[in-house]
Parts: sequence; C-alpha cells; structure tokens
Amino acid sequence: MAADSYSRKCTNLLEPVIAIAQEAGQRILHIYQGGFNITHKKDESPVTEADIAAHHAIIDGLKALTPELPVLSEESADIPFNERARWHCYWLVDPLDGTREFIKRNGEFTVNIALIEKHSPVLGVIHAPTGRISYYASRGGGAYKQASGAKPKPIQARKKRDIPVIAISRARCGSRQQQLLTNIGTHETISVGSSLKSCLVAEGTADLYARLGPTSEWDTAAAQCIVEGAGGHITDTRMRPLRYNTKDSLLNPDFFVFGTDRHNWSRYL
Repeated sequence: MAADSYSRKCTNLLEPVIAIAQEAGQRILHIYQGGFNITHKKDESPVTEADIAAHHAIIDGLKALTPELPVLSEESADIPFNERARWHCYWLVDPLDGTREFIKRNGEFTVNIALIEKHSPVLGVIHAPTGRISYYASRGGGAYKQASGAKPKPIQARKKRDIPVIAISRARCGSRQQQLLTNIGTHETISVGSSLKSCLVAEGTADLYARLGPTSEWDTAAAQCIVEGAGGHITDTRMRPLRYNTKDSLLNPDFFVFGTDRHNWSRYL
C-alpha cells in the first residue's frame, strides 16, 4: 500500500485496528482485575504494567498490519523531531489513556489508536475496556459506536443547546477552566475520565469539552478523527483544527471539542 493511499484505504484498516485495540484492552483488564505496581516517569505522571502490556500489544499488532509505517506511542515517545519530520504517515498511540482513572479503579480509561497522514488524523479508534465499547471513524466514512457483540451504530455530534452540557475531567477544575464555565453561564456538566469526554461530544451527549492545560498529541488524535467523523470539531483556542507532528514538542495547545456548529467558544475565555 503506497504511503499516499492510506487516507483513501483506511476504511479497510478499521476492523484490524479495532481488534488490536480490543486485544490491548483485554491485557489491561487482566492486570486491572488483579494487583499492579505504580511507578512514575520523569514528568511525575504514573505508569503501570497495564500501560506497558497494552503498548506491546499495539506495537506488535500494528507492525504486523503495516510493517512499513512507524509507530509513535506514549510509552516510546523519545524519537527526535529530525527523524519524525520525515514521516508522511504514521500511527499515534496512547496505550492506556487515563492511567490515573485506572489506578483509581473507576473504569474510565481507554485505548487510543490513530493513523496520522500529512499532520491530520485519518483513522481513529478509542476502545473502553471496562464497558467493552469501541468508538471509531475513518476520514469520509462517518463515526460509529459499537458495544461488544452488537452492531455498530452511527454517531452524530449536535448543535449547541441553549443550556449547554459540558464534559469535564474528574480532576479538580483549574482557575481558567472555572472562569470559562462561569463566563458560559447556565450549563450542565458531566464528569468523566480520559478521551471519553471527547466521545460524549461525538455522540451528541455533550456540547463542549474544553481542555485548558497540558496534554500530548496521543491524547487527542484518535478522538479528533472520531469527533470530526461525527460532524464535530477539535480546535485550538483560536478555532483552528489541531495538527500533529509539526514541531519538536509533542504537547498540544489548549483546545476545544465541540459539536456541529462553529460556535466561538473562545469568547468565553
């Protein structure tokens, strides 16, 4: 498969990538249901055996599926930009998004796999192991939600309601986030961990998820493909779509995840 053909043929990759995400989810659950040790990276973020087990499952699966494509994973992110800059197309992976939720055992963690082509996600899979639910999309092919053993259902983001529903993290809101909520005015909130917040926007349950704090590119890539496939948007606070692998740092800017209309959420900052 030629490099420039992935965006046209990524629908054919969806089924095997979903299977890879589900296999990683099974490895996570095996550890989740037992005991596990917690260590910390240099940035003090936690990591467990489940992060590493899922990482290896995904790397092995993607290398077997597309041996010609590089893989950038949260657990192997020390690839210099002068090498990454040559990548036209690559896999971007968060093996266990929501490690803190995993440690808290609240079930709100996911496996995230995205295919990036020309700095944009063209395929995205988010699998929630505890609920055995997968969200997925490919460019031009719509977005779907599938429960274990059930047929996939198309999902659709929505226009902003008069009283917006806002997805927020389970962690305590920072001052900027709290100010945003105050400026929006009357609203409802849903608290949930990991990339599931973006999935709530994609399926029309929430109108907005605003992240005003540090995240990395593997946190958003799969979600962006799914949200965009559902008719929604993930943009920076200047309302520009997020782009990937454009600089040395892998940190995202602050961003908004929102529905089908181009409501200017930045005016509430």
